[in-house]
Amino acid sequence: MQKVLIVRFSSIGDIVLTSPVVRCLSEQTGAEVHFLTKAGFAGIVEPNPHITKVWTIEKHVTEIISELRQEGFTQVIDLHRNLRTRTLALLHWQPKYYRFNKLNWAKYLLTRWKVDRMPDLHIVDRYLDTVRPLGVINDGKGLDYFTKEGTSKVAMQKLRKIGASLPDEPYLAFVIGAAHATKRLTEAQIVDFCRSYTGRILLLGGPAEADQGDRIAKAGDHVINTCGKFKLSESAELVKAAAAVLTHDTGLMHIAAAYRKPIVSIWGNTVPAFGMYPYLPGEEELEKDRRIETLGLECRPCSKIGHQKCPQGHFRCIREIEVADIIKKLG
Repeated sequence: MQKVLIVRFSSIGDIVLTSPVVRCLSEQTGAEVHFLTKAGFAGIVEPNPHITKVWTIEKHVTEIISELRQEGFTQVIDLHRNLRTRTLALLHWQPKYYRFNKLNWAKYLLTRWKVDRMPDLHIVDRYLDTVRPLGVINDGKGLDYFTKEGTSKVAMQKLRKIGASLPDEPYLAFVIGAAHATKRLTEAQIVDFCRSYTGRILLLGGPAEADQGDRIAKAGDHVINTCGKFKLSESAELVKAAAAVLTHDTGLMHIAAAYRKPIVSIWGNTVPAFGMYPYLPGEEELEKDRRIETLGLECRPCSKIGHQKCPQGHFRCIREIEVADIIKKLG
Protein backbone atom coordinates (compact mmCIF):
# COMPACT_ATOMS: atom_id res chain seq x y z
CA MET A 1 0.00 0.00 0.00
CA GLN A 2 1.14 3.52 -0.78
CA LYS A 3 1.65 5.77 2.23
CA VAL A 4 1.52 9.43 1.26
CA LEU A 5 2.39 12.56 3.23
CA ILE A 6 0.71 15.77 2.04
CA VAL A 7 2.33 19.00 3.23
CA ARG A 8 0.49 22.31 3.54
CA PHE A 9 1.31 24.44 6.58
CA SER A 10 -1.23 27.26 6.19
CA SER A 11 -3.61 29.03 5.88
CA ILE A 12 -7.32 28.25 6.32
CA GLY A 13 -8.34 28.70 2.70
CA ASP A 14 -5.20 27.13 1.25
CA ILE A 15 -5.66 24.02 3.38
CA VAL A 16 -9.34 23.68 2.43
CA LEU A 17 -8.29 23.95 -1.22
CA THR A 18 -6.09 20.85 -0.82
CA SER A 19 -9.10 18.69 0.09
CA PRO A 20 -9.70 17.35 -3.46
CA VAL A 21 -6.09 16.09 -3.52
CA VAL A 22 -6.66 14.28 -0.22
CA ARG A 23 -9.93 12.72 -1.37
CA CYS A 24 -8.75 11.72 -4.84
CA LEU A 25 -5.53 10.18 -3.54
CA SER A 26 -7.43 8.18 -0.95
CA GLU A 27 -10.30 7.03 -3.16
CA GLN A 28 -8.47 6.51 -6.46
CA THR A 29 -5.20 4.97 -5.29
CA GLY A 30 -6.19 3.43 -1.96
CA ALA A 31 -3.23 5.21 -0.38
CA GLU A 32 -2.95 5.82 3.33
CA VAL A 33 -2.94 9.61 3.48
CA HIS A 34 -1.19 11.62 6.20
CA PHE A 35 -1.21 15.43 6.42
CA LEU A 36 1.46 17.77 7.80
CA THR A 37 0.44 21.28 8.84
CA LYS A 38 0.98 23.91 11.52
CA ALA A 39 -0.56 23.10 14.90
CA GLY A 40 -2.93 26.07 14.71
CA PHE A 41 -4.55 24.69 11.57
CA ALA A 42 -4.82 21.02 12.55
CA GLY A 43 -8.53 21.34 13.33
CA ILE A 44 -9.26 21.99 9.66
CA VAL A 45 -8.06 18.55 8.57
CA GLU A 46 -8.46 16.34 11.67
CA PRO A 47 -12.15 15.51 11.01
CA ASN A 48 -11.43 14.54 7.37
CA PRO A 49 -12.23 10.80 7.01
CA HIS A 50 -9.80 10.49 4.09
CA ILE A 51 -6.84 11.35 6.35
CA THR A 52 -5.31 8.63 8.50
CA LYS A 53 -3.12 10.88 10.63
CA VAL A 54 -2.43 14.60 11.02
CA TRP A 55 1.12 15.67 11.84
CA THR A 56 1.80 19.14 13.23
CA ILE A 57 4.66 21.53 13.83
CA GLU A 58 4.87 24.78 15.74
CA LYS A 59 7.61 26.37 13.64
CA HIS A 60 10.15 23.91 12.23
CA VAL A 61 9.94 20.50 10.56
CA THR A 62 12.94 19.45 12.65
CA GLU A 63 10.48 19.12 15.56
CA ILE A 64 9.10 15.88 14.11
CA ILE A 65 11.56 14.82 11.42
CA SER A 66 12.65 11.67 13.27
CA GLU A 67 9.03 10.51 13.62
CA LEU A 68 8.36 11.20 9.94
CA ARG A 69 11.38 9.16 8.91
CA GLN A 70 10.06 6.18 10.85
CA GLU A 71 6.75 6.24 8.97
CA GLY A 72 8.29 5.08 5.69
CA PHE A 73 6.23 7.27 3.37
CA THR A 74 6.27 6.13 -0.26
CA GLN A 75 5.56 9.64 -1.56
CA VAL A 76 5.65 13.19 -0.20
CA ILE A 77 3.34 15.75 -1.83
CA ASP A 78 4.60 19.28 -1.16
CA LEU A 79 1.70 21.67 -1.73
CA HIS A 80 3.36 24.53 0.16
CA ARG A 81 6.87 24.70 -1.30
CA ASN A 82 8.84 27.08 0.87
CA LEU A 83 12.04 26.99 2.92
CA ARG A 84 10.47 24.72 5.54
CA THR A 85 9.41 22.15 2.97
CA ARG A 86 12.82 22.29 1.30
CA THR A 87 14.29 21.45 4.70
CA LEU A 88 11.87 18.54 4.92
CA ALA A 89 13.03 17.29 1.53
CA LEU A 90 16.67 17.44 2.61
CA LEU A 91 16.23 15.87 6.03
CA HIS A 92 13.59 13.31 5.05
CA TRP A 93 15.15 11.97 1.87
CA GLN A 94 12.41 10.68 -0.37
CA PRO A 95 12.99 9.82 -4.05
CA LYS A 96 9.31 10.29 -4.84
CA TYR A 97 8.91 13.88 -3.75
CA TYR A 98 6.33 15.90 -5.72
CA ARG A 99 6.35 19.70 -5.52
CA PHE A 100 3.56 22.11 -6.38
CA ASN A 101 4.49 24.87 -8.83
CA LYS A 102 3.58 28.13 -7.05
CA LEU A 103 4.07 30.26 -10.20
CA ASN A 104 5.73 33.00 -8.16
CA TRP A 105 7.29 34.57 -11.26
CA ALA A 106 3.91 34.83 -12.99
CA LYS A 107 2.40 36.34 -9.83
CA TYR A 108 5.25 38.86 -9.68
CA LEU A 109 4.69 39.87 -13.30
CA LEU A 110 0.99 40.39 -12.61
CA THR A 111 1.40 42.40 -9.41
CA ARG A 112 4.48 44.42 -10.39
CA TRP A 113 4.01 44.97 -14.13
CA LYS A 114 0.36 43.95 -14.72
CA VAL A 115 1.50 41.37 -17.26
CA ASP A 116 -0.82 38.38 -16.97
CA ARG A 117 1.00 35.09 -17.49
CA MET A 118 -1.15 33.18 -15.01
CA PRO A 119 -2.82 30.07 -16.47
CA ASP A 120 -6.61 30.15 -16.70
CA LEU A 121 -6.72 27.41 -14.11
CA HIS A 122 -7.93 27.22 -10.54
CA ILE A 123 -5.31 26.44 -7.90
CA VAL A 124 -7.21 23.23 -7.08
CA ASP A 125 -6.55 21.97 -10.60
CA ARG A 126 -2.90 22.96 -10.23
CA TYR A 127 -2.73 21.09 -6.92
CA LEU A 128 -4.18 18.04 -8.68
CA ASP A 129 -1.62 18.37 -11.48
CA THR A 130 1.03 17.79 -8.81
CA VAL A 131 -0.31 14.28 -8.12
CA ARG A 132 -1.19 13.40 -11.71
CA PRO A 133 1.97 11.21 -11.98
CA LEU A 134 0.38 8.99 -9.32
CA GLY A 135 -2.56 8.31 -11.63
CA VAL A 136 -4.88 10.76 -9.88
CA ILE A 137 -7.53 12.64 -11.85
CA ASN A 138 -10.01 15.33 -10.87
CA ASP A 139 -13.24 13.62 -9.77
CA GLY A 140 -15.21 16.86 -10.19
CA LYS A 141 -16.66 16.70 -6.67
CA GLY A 142 -15.26 20.04 -5.54
CA LEU A 143 -14.01 20.87 -2.06
CA ASP A 144 -14.57 19.08 1.25
CA TYR A 145 -14.90 20.53 4.70
CA PHE A 146 -15.72 18.32 7.66
CA THR A 147 -16.53 19.15 11.27
CA LYS A 148 -16.63 16.91 14.31
CA GLU A 149 -19.92 15.29 15.29
CA GLY A 150 -22.04 17.61 17.39
CA THR A 151 -20.49 20.84 16.08
CA SER A 152 -23.71 21.95 14.39
CA LYS A 153 -25.68 21.46 17.60
CA VAL A 154 -23.16 23.51 19.58
CA ALA A 155 -23.26 26.30 16.99
CA MET A 156 -27.05 26.52 17.09
CA GLN A 157 -27.06 26.50 20.90
CA LYS A 158 -24.64 29.43 20.87
CA LEU A 159 -26.89 31.29 18.43
CA ARG A 160 -29.84 30.92 20.75
CA LYS A 161 -27.77 32.23 23.65
CA ILE A 162 -27.05 35.46 21.77
CA GLY A 163 -30.74 35.86 21.02
CA ALA A 164 -31.01 34.41 17.53
CA SER A 165 -33.58 31.78 16.59
CA LEU A 166 -31.77 30.91 13.38
CA PRO A 167 -31.87 28.90 11.21
CA ASP A 168 -35.66 28.97 11.66
CA GLU A 169 -35.72 31.56 8.89
CA PRO A 170 -33.34 32.11 5.93
CA TYR A 171 -30.34 34.31 6.55
CA LEU A 172 -27.33 35.73 4.75
CA ALA A 173 -23.93 34.83 6.17
CA PHE A 174 -21.72 37.91 5.74
CA VAL A 175 -18.02 37.20 6.28
CA ILE A 176 -16.78 40.67 7.22
CA GLY A 177 -13.18 39.73 7.98
CA ALA A 178 -10.04 39.17 5.91
CA ALA A 179 -6.39 39.06 6.91
CA HIS A 180 -5.53 42.33 5.14
CA ALA A 181 -7.46 45.60 5.10
CA THR A 182 -7.13 46.05 1.33
CA LYS A 183 -9.25 42.93 0.83
CA ARG A 184 -12.16 44.24 2.92
CA LEU A 185 -15.02 46.67 2.46
CA THR A 186 -14.77 49.70 4.70
CA GLU A 187 -16.86 49.66 7.84
CA ALA A 188 -19.01 52.45 6.41
CA GLN A 189 -19.77 50.35 3.33
CA ILE A 190 -20.65 47.33 5.45
CA VAL A 191 -23.00 49.39 7.63
CA ASP A 192 -24.58 50.90 4.51
CA PHE A 193 -25.13 47.42 3.10
CA CYS A 194 -26.67 46.12 6.33
CA ARG A 195 -29.06 49.07 6.47
CA SER A 196 -30.07 48.54 2.84
CA TYR A 197 -30.44 44.76 2.87
CA THR A 198 -33.83 43.71 4.23
CA GLY A 199 -33.15 40.05 5.03
CA ARG A 200 -31.60 38.55 8.15
CA ILE A 201 -27.80 38.92 8.31
CA LEU A 202 -25.32 36.93 10.36
CA LEU A 203 -21.93 38.65 10.64
CA LEU A 204 -19.08 36.13 10.62
CA GLY A 205 -15.46 36.71 11.59
CA GLY A 206 -12.84 36.05 14.23
CA PRO A 207 -11.88 37.84 17.44
CA ALA A 208 -10.24 40.63 15.40
CA GLU A 209 -13.67 41.56 14.00
CA ALA A 210 -15.62 41.26 17.28
CA ASP A 211 -15.75 44.97 18.17
CA GLN A 212 -16.37 46.00 14.59
CA GLY A 213 -19.18 43.45 14.40
CA ASP A 214 -20.82 44.99 17.47
CA ARG A 215 -20.76 48.41 15.83
CA ILE A 216 -22.11 47.09 12.54
CA ALA A 217 -24.91 45.16 14.27
CA LYS A 218 -26.36 48.51 15.38
CA ALA A 219 -27.49 48.94 11.77
CA GLY A 220 -30.69 47.08 12.64
CA ASP A 221 -32.36 44.28 14.57
CA HIS A 222 -32.00 42.03 11.52
CA VAL A 223 -28.19 42.03 11.93
CA ILE A 224 -26.60 39.56 14.36
CA ASN A 225 -22.91 39.64 15.26
CA THR A 226 -21.21 36.27 15.80
CA CYS A 227 -17.63 37.49 15.29
CA GLY A 228 -15.22 36.15 17.88
CA LYS A 229 -17.94 34.10 19.59
CA PHE A 230 -17.66 30.94 17.49
CA LYS A 231 -14.81 28.58 16.67
CA LEU A 232 -13.93 28.19 12.99
CA SER A 233 -15.74 24.86 12.76
CA GLU A 234 -18.83 26.41 14.36
CA SER A 235 -18.73 29.36 11.96
CA ALA A 236 -18.51 26.78 9.17
CA GLU A 237 -21.78 25.27 10.40
CA LEU A 238 -23.36 28.74 10.28
CA VAL A 239 -22.17 29.04 6.69
CA LYS A 240 -23.58 25.61 5.91
CA ALA A 241 -27.02 26.59 7.22
CA ALA A 242 -27.10 29.96 5.41
CA ALA A 243 -29.27 30.70 2.40
CA ALA A 244 -26.36 32.55 0.77
CA VAL A 245 -22.90 33.84 1.62
CA LEU A 246 -21.40 37.30 1.07
CA THR A 247 -17.67 37.20 1.61
CA HIS A 248 -14.33 38.82 1.05
CA ASP A 249 -11.41 36.83 -0.39
CA THR A 250 -10.78 34.77 2.76
CA GLY A 251 -10.87 31.28 4.25
CA LEU A 252 -14.61 31.05 4.95
CA MET A 253 -15.22 31.77 1.26
CA HIS A 254 -13.63 28.42 0.43
CA ILE A 255 -15.54 26.66 3.21
CA ALA A 256 -18.73 28.09 1.69
CA ALA A 257 -17.66 26.64 -1.66
CA ALA A 258 -17.16 23.25 -0.01
CA TYR A 259 -20.79 23.42 1.09
CA ARG A 260 -21.87 24.51 -2.42
CA LYS A 261 -23.50 27.68 -1.13
CA PRO A 262 -24.50 30.58 -3.41
CA ILE A 263 -21.50 32.90 -2.96
CA VAL A 264 -21.15 36.59 -3.77
CA SER A 265 -17.42 37.29 -3.46
CA ILE A 266 -15.92 40.76 -2.94
CA TRP A 267 -12.48 41.49 -4.38
CA GLY A 268 -10.24 44.38 -3.39
CA ASN A 269 -6.55 44.47 -4.21
CA THR A 270 -6.38 40.74 -5.05
CA VAL A 271 -7.83 39.31 -8.25
CA PRO A 272 -9.49 36.04 -9.27
CA ALA A 273 -6.73 35.59 -11.87
CA PHE A 274 -4.53 34.26 -9.06
CA GLY A 275 -6.75 31.16 -9.21
CA MET A 276 -8.16 31.39 -5.68
CA TYR A 277 -11.80 32.18 -6.41
CA PRO A 278 -14.66 29.96 -5.11
CA TYR A 279 -14.14 26.48 -6.55
CA LEU A 280 -17.55 25.29 -7.75
CA PRO A 281 -17.25 22.67 -10.53
CA GLY A 282 -20.20 22.90 -12.91
CA GLU A 283 -21.09 26.41 -11.73
CA GLU A 284 -18.14 28.33 -13.16
CA GLU A 285 -20.13 30.91 -15.12
CA LEU A 286 -22.53 31.51 -12.24
CA GLU A 287 -19.59 31.96 -9.87
CA LYS A 288 -18.00 34.52 -12.23
CA ASP A 289 -21.26 36.46 -12.44
CA ARG A 290 -21.44 36.72 -8.65
CA ARG A 291 -18.06 38.43 -8.26
CA ILE A 292 -17.89 42.04 -7.09
CA GLU A 293 -14.75 43.87 -8.18
CA THR A 294 -13.60 47.21 -9.57
CA LEU A 295 -12.21 46.58 -13.04
CA GLY A 296 -9.91 48.76 -15.14
CA LEU A 297 -7.59 50.00 -12.38
CA GLU A 298 -3.95 50.25 -13.46
CA CYS A 299 -2.77 49.60 -9.90
CA ARG A 300 -4.67 46.34 -9.38
CA PRO A 301 -3.55 43.81 -8.29
CA CYS A 302 -0.98 45.52 -6.08
CA SER A 303 -0.19 42.38 -4.08
CA LYS A 304 -0.85 38.65 -4.24
CA ILE A 305 -1.81 38.76 -0.55
CA GLY A 306 -2.81 42.23 0.61
CA HIS A 307 -1.80 45.33 2.57
CA GLN A 308 -2.99 47.04 5.72
CA LYS A 309 -3.54 50.22 3.71
CA CYS A 310 -3.69 51.15 0.04
CA PRO A 311 -0.17 51.78 -1.33
CA GLN A 312 -1.59 54.49 -3.61
CA GLY A 313 -3.70 56.11 -0.91
CA HIS A 314 -6.94 56.19 -2.90
CA PHE A 315 -8.22 52.63 -2.21
CA ARG A 316 -10.37 52.79 -5.34
CA CYS A 317 -10.57 49.01 -5.70
CA ILE A 318 -12.82 48.92 -2.63
CA ARG A 319 -14.23 52.44 -2.37
CA GLU A 320 -15.75 52.30 -5.86
CA ILE A 321 -17.80 49.20 -5.01
CA GLU A 322 -21.47 50.14 -4.76
CA VAL A 323 -23.78 48.61 -2.16
CA ALA A 324 -26.57 48.50 -4.74
CA ASP A 325 -24.43 46.25 -6.94
CA ILE A 326 -23.89 43.83 -4.07
CA ILE A 327 -27.61 43.64 -3.33
CA LYS A 328 -28.31 43.08 -7.02
CA LYS A 329 -25.86 40.15 -7.14
CA LEU A 330 -27.56 38.63 -4.10
CA GLY A 331 -30.84 38.73 -5.98
